[in-house]
Amino acid sequence: MQKVLSSMRKAIQKYDLIQDGDRIAVGVSGGKDSLVLLKALSDFKKFKLYDFEIFAVTIDIYSGEVSYDKLKKFCSEINVPLTIEKTDIKHIVFDIRKEKNPCSLCAKMRRGALNSVCKKLNCNKLALAHHLQDVVTTFFISLLYEGRLSTMLPKSYMSRAGITLIRPLYLTDEKKIINCSKNYPILKSQCPANDNSKRKEITDFIKQLDKQFPLSKKRIETAILSDESYNLLDKVGKN
Repeated sequence: MQKVLSSMRKAIQKYDLIQDGDRIAVGVSGGKDSLVLLKALSDFKKFKLYDFEIFAVTIDIYSGEVSYDKLKKFCSEINVPLTIEKTDIKHIVFDIRKEKNPCSLCAKMRRGALNSVCKKLNCNKLALAHHLQDVVTTFFISLLYEGRLSTMLPKSYMSRAGITLIRPLYLTDEKKIINCSKNYPILKSQCPANDNSKRKEITDFIKQLDKQFPLSKKRIETAILSDESYNLLDKVGKN
């Protein structure tokens, strides 16, 4: 956890992600990334560098068909209140709409549900668990599938919701998260599209690229995180 905390603290300070008085809703799916983020923010609070509150929020897309008992126990052990919002997202996306590429619609609906819970909890920020490899993968998805230069930003203001989205794990390597999460109560994904998505295709592509061109993955990460690239991507994101 120490390595995760170190990279998270760097991101928080570099991108000004947290301020005194923040009420932060943490999106918790039950996967390794979100569990590590929740625990890391809980530990980070103890340093008392900032005076803020955190609230775990889980969007149940399975209409109550999945048990979250392990997640409830995990949140109780780290003393973080948990809100579980039941939705029919899976039914709408897969059964009613029968989406061929369901990830985009599912993500939008989950984000909308998260924003609604944020407002109920009077939270001014929403923290998501996207890490460094997610940033790179999103860049390639935008480049290869959409023909544009874009990726996730560490912080962005959602004007319609009046909420600031932050990604505290923006500079954190996924390997650190995997090592940290080995004893966590990870919930297995029930998503029908889990192994058949653009994100998985791009992830496999990057792995193959790194085999063919050693160190290419690291160099791509360095290029995307450079101040010049960040300023460009930030400008594109606001247009």
